[in-house]
Amino acid sequence: MGLLDNKRALIVGVASNKSIAWGIAQAMHREGAEIAFTYQNDRLRGRVEKFAEEVGSEIVVPCDVAKDEEITGVFEHLDNYWDGLDILIHSVAFAPKEQLDGEYLENVTREGFLTAHEISSYSFAALGDASREMMKGRNGSMLTLSYIGAVRAMPNYNVMGVAKASLEANVRYMASSLGPEGIRVNAISAGPIRTLASAGIAGMRDFLNHVEKVSPLRRNVTIDEVGNVAAFLCSDHASAITGEITYVDSGFNSIGMA
Repeated sequence: MGLLDNKRALIVGVASNKSIAWGIAQAMHREGAEIAFTYQNDRLRGRVEKFAEEVGSEIVVPCDVAKDEEITGVFEHLDNYWDGLDILIHSVAFAPKEQLDGEYLENVTREGFLTAHEISSYSFAALGDASREMMKGRNGSMLTLSYIGAVRAMPNYNVMGVAKASLEANVRYMASSLGPEGIRVNAISAGPIRTLASAGIAGMRDFLNHVEKVSPLRRNVTIDEVGNVAAFLCSDHASAITGEITYVDSGFNSIGMA
């Protein structure tokens, strides 16, 4: 038996086969979950449909998280396939590229700040609220992805770090709101991984090299390792864990000085 047998999971944010969301999808499929996917726009639709085929899914739904009607439409569409939902995976983050290079105060703008928070943090709350009806009575689990830049100043991470701090607070408030309904809310703070999203951050190669040199395990993490932890956190084996930020970063977060 798999950890997620008879579970149904919606994964928001798969963009490539190197993305953390894809690592999570593969782990959840291996553990027995049925999976549905969203795609942001028509440019990504074909790619996400191929990923869905790989895990035996035919459910691929459009969702631009900046549009409330598309968020609502996801669950209206899912209702045609499933009578309930057990897992929501939120793997969505964005800030304008010019915000992610150089010194924070020299680059941050009102528009960039609002965009980073709307897409990277508010969208989790919006998706969580929209999905709660399908999760009723199912002891559901919601999971998002953060980074250590939420709690420590990291070079070039800038406004995204502030948005991730908002996201981590979001996890705690959502856990408090949804706990009485039996729904758990958690986050994984993963170490740096080469993904499409991380490619937009200046100096990412330096981040990776530094973690490899100084983390207790002396290596970087993989999308498969993050996926394995995600599968556990969304399983019944983690039934008493909510409101938590779990680090999957080879222990880098525990280092004070190398």
